[in-house]
Amino acid sequence: MSDAAGSAVSFAQHGTLEIPRLVASEITTLSVCDLGRNVRSVVSTPAGAISATDRAAFDRHFAGHPLVRYHAGHPQGRSHRISDSLSRTQFRESALYDEYYRRIGIDHVIAVPLFVDRRLLVSFVLNRNGRDFSDRDCALLDLVREPLSALYRHTLAMQRSRTPDGFAALPVTPREREVLSWLAGGKTDRQIAEILGMSPRTVQKHLQHIYEKFGVETRTAAVMRAMEIGARSGGVGKPS
Repeated sequence: MSDAAGSAVSFAQHGTLEIPRLVASEITTLSVCDLGRNVRSVVSTPAGAISATDRAAFDRHFAGHPLVRYHAGHPQGRSHRISDSLSRTQFRESALYDEYYRRIGIDHVIAVPLFVDRRLLVSFVLNRNGRDFSDRDCALLDLVREPLSALYRHTLAMQRSRTPDGFAALPVTPREREVLSWLAGGKTDRQIAEILGMSPRTVQKHLQHIYEKFGVETRTAAVMRAMEIGARSGGVGKPS
């Protein structure tokens, strides 16, 4: 999927096409869930499989969705099926199933998280009818989860490199902006320290300040938040 590195959207398109070759899926999405506003944006394969009406139905049940609730509460969680949280009967009797999944012809779902913080959950979601995802399917998806997460971060870094002024509007100090720029470029704390002539401990202090200002807890989330702020200011493309 290296060809997907041109942008977050092309990454999503390639990912939703390629992942079903590993684990069968009738509808595959890259879902970006805004945990603060209880809405999501999606790129899906097949294209148009989820209509605007379907998305609105999903959003009505966003806060109670078992996969959203699980991954929001388990930031380091692995791939998770709806059946890991609800019995088949519980799921099929839920309003979420009746108003959303029944409409799109799906009764089994698994989410593969790329990252999550207090505000944002990004994951590949596989959907199919008639046959649940097996433990082997979960294991296969977990094998590719970390490489996919790293590739997504690389995608964001490439978007950042094409727009060098994209971080100009961020609410950070000039030094923090430098640290964040190198972070977006995939550099480690030690590499950033060497580039900027400071100690790794100082880099970590700058990162902590960035996390506090952005309301995030991880390096990936900090880059995502910077992209989101840049998008609102017209600087960079939004990652969803």
